[in-house]
Amino acid sequence: MQYRRVGTTGLQLSVLSFGAWVTFGKQVGRSQARELLALAHDRGVNFFDNAETYNNGVAEQLMGDVLADLRFARDSYCVSSKVFFGAVDHPLPTQRGLSRKHVIEACHQALQRLRVDYLDLYFCHRPDPDTPIAETVAAMDTLIRQGKVLYWGTSEWSAEAIREAHRVARENHFYAPVVEQPEYNLLHRERVEVEYAPLYEAYGMGTTIWSPLSSGLLTGKYNNGVPADSRIAQPGYEWLRESVLGKGKERIDKVRALQPIADELGVELAQLAIAWCLLNPHVSTVMLGASKTEQLEKNLDALDVLPRIDKALQKRIGQAVV
Repeated sequence: MQYRRVGTTGLQLSVLSFGAWVTFGKQVGRSQARELLALAHDRGVNFFDNAETYNNGVAEQLMGDVLADLRFARDSYCVSSKVFFGAVDHPLPTQRGLSRKHVIEACHQALQRLRVDYLDLYFCHRPDPDTPIAETVAAMDTLIRQGKVLYWGTSEWSAEAIREAHRVARENHFYAPVVEQPEYNLLHRERVEVEYAPLYEAYGMGTTIWSPLSSGLLTGKYNNGVPADSRIAQPGYEWLRESVLGKGKERIDKVRALQPIADELGVELAQLAIAWCLLNPHVSTVMLGASKTEQLEKNLDALDVLPRIDKALQKRIGQAVV
């Protein structure tokens, strides 16, 4: 395993990490979760990502139970939660968003579910138009000073909103966000590569990127239809299916154009796509999702592909998805 600092902080995360989105509590039960986390930790993964909204808190509870079962040394791993959407169906205004009340209460609830004394990373899952950014920054600062959170960040915030958070933090001597969690993959690049570009140097921010395989599209498994056991086939994720496949044939054609490159290397397309994400030095970690240990093993092996992608090959990959 390789490790990278989160921006200019001293926190080092494994370049491949493991997230619970969609899978935990839906596709993955306790025994499978135990196998997946044990495998990941054994392979050097030290960051496990979660959120209040994942299966309405069930994903966090499952992860917390398994981490307690496995008895990993607490200083050997980092765990995150994210706040915004709430952890119940049809949440009341006080049960969602980024108000001081919900940010702090959601943190306490995540600590209980994950069975830890503090969160290593705590993300604002989306921007909240109903709450002043200054209020959210102050709430995060409170949690850090209380020792309940070590670092905080944003997820899918605009660069403008992130700048405002840093301005508030600077003027009030608050702890500022150090990391953004955006979608990033071969088919979704502009925000990380263009919009956020000024933020890395100006504020020393890192990124914990999600959906490196575009919800499975970059594995090639949707080239000829949707397998019944795939995440976009799960009930309640019709919106994700539309997001992945609802943009016409063009995206599938790009995936098909990448396949010969993977074949020449003798690797799986998923491994090539994951390794490509790590070519970006501003990617602190690539978050993997898996429901089977065989799948996770193969995705972790993407690290072996990384040194094989030279400048010429990188250019070919880029041309394939233009």
